[in-house]
Amino acid sequence: MSSVCSTFISSSALSMKPKCANPSHSRSKLRIHCTVGESVIGQKVASAVEPLLLSAVRGENVERPPVWLMRQAGRYMKSYQIICEKYPSFRERSENVDLVVEISLQPWKVFKPDGVILFSDILTPLSGMNIPFDIVKGKGPVIFNPIKEAADVDKVREFVPEECIPYVGEALTILRQEVKNEAAVLGFVGAPFTLASYVVEGGSSKHFSKIKRLAFSKPKVLHALLQKFTDSMAKYIQYQADNGAQVVQIFDSWATELSPVDFDEFSLPYLKQIVDTVKQSHPELPLILYASGSGGLLERLTSTGVDVVSLDWTVDMADGRRRLGPSVAVQGNVDPGVLFGSKEFITNRIMDTVRKAGSGKHILNLGHGIVVGTPEENVAHFFEVAKGIRY
Repeated sequence: MSSVCSTFISSSALSMKPKCANPSHSRSKLRIHCTVGESVIGQKVASAVEPLLLSAVRGENVERPPVWLMRQAGRYMKSYQIICEKYPSFRERSENVDLVVEISLQPWKVFKPDGVILFSDILTPLSGMNIPFDIVKGKGPVIFNPIKEAADVDKVREFVPEECIPYVGEALTILRQEVKNEAAVLGFVGAPFTLASYVVEGGSSKHFSKIKRLAFSKPKVLHALLQKFTDSMAKYIQYQADNGAQVVQIFDSWATELSPVDFDEFSLPYLKQIVDTVKQSHPELPLILYASGSGGLLERLTSTGVDVVSLDWTVDMADGRRRLGPSVAVQGNVDPGVLFGSKEFITNRIMDTVRKAGSGKHILNLGHGIVVGTPEENVAHFFEVAKGIRY
């Protein structure tokens, strides 16, 4: 049995300006049609010239929002847990071409999302920059020699991805071959301030006292480190694009620990540099920027020049749309915790998010990564509902 839900909402309730790039935003009523229960999972995109996700980002007319989920390949999937039992080291799983491809494709084979993201970690480039690290189960990232002084920054090497991490390029190339144009292949990198936070703090942090001490007492040292990460991440994005990534997401997870004035000094200029550099060599490559807890910085995020701003769930989608303006696409932003709710609850939250986002330039996603322990069948329902939506 299939069920159908249709919703009407005025464009004013979407908080959208009428001069949006997608003409459907200016319609007086937006009708969202959702068919649930039919065999949506496993359908192929018929004769797709390019992946739906790319069309949506560019503001072209699309029949529904493309959907993928952050951390869609991971610990909530039983198939991934089986691999973890055989290969307990995260770095082994994320630095072996065959394993990277297999893990990246696990959600693709089951859910057929519109985006297939590389299984990796934002810290993967560190070893190639002479920053030894590991990712320890139950503890997370561990930086063996945290950066404290200018002399430590001097030891950080120029990052040459094709020499240091060739497995990333090989995996992306294979993913493109496997997925073809049925979905977009996504790569990702860490933003300079977030990477600096890890290597200065020595790993994850609650208060970020070490990185802030460096920023406020020795700003030249931090700026030198940030510049090295900026140059390296620009190269890394270019490398990923050259090897098959059709979209690249930049994670600035810890930049929101900064006050706006400090964000303007220690994060924003370096994000702009990365975007400017990449756009010079790859002008058509869509760039997504995600920073959790960024409600107070949304207007600043758009000034980086990225094509898409990914909202976390603490920002109302309609309000986020209004603040971001019509020139930038939006991604998100269902609370990952919603996936612990009933199927009806999940459906309602998806529909609410899509209504508020409007009928274009929206990538449906969570406001953060899938949480460990999320029921796999609820993730399946999320994709089924999402792929059954019609504007």
